[in-house]
Amino acid sequence: MDHYLVVARQTLGSPTLMDIVRDRQSRGPSVFHLLVPATPDKGLVWDEGHAHVAAEAALEEARLAYVAEGIPVTGEVGQANPVYAVEKVLRRDGEDHYVEVILSTLPSTVSKWLKADAPTRIRKLTKVPVTHMEAVTASH
Repeated sequence: MDHYLVVARQTLGSPTLMDIVRDRQSRGPSVFHLLVPATPDKGLVWDEGHAHVAAEAALEEARLAYVAEGIPVTGEVGQANPVYAVEKVLRRDGEDHYVEVILSTLPSTVSKWLKADAPTRIRKLTKVPVTHMEAVTASH
């Protein structure tokens, strides 16, 4: 069984990401582990607690959507920094546990993750293929 690490926050519910997940699922038995960094929502006022609660809600919404489609899924909320969150999961689960890391971001014009070069930084953490996609639409 192939295990995929899917990293997303605002784009977690995007049709683009779901298409990639469906494609990977069509290749054979697989499980998708959703890693949702607790990044702050848009707005001027936020705190870590609010960010974590919002990430938990996004994770549960996505988990239910995957289950509704018959896609095996697990998930967790991670650190706000997606690179650190991925590093922690890879260290915990073992790099060879996943066949691919799928990183979903907002478009480059607005993505803080891309401004921080998260795809390149995650690629440097692992020998596992890292697929980066920019979502056409965000979930919220």
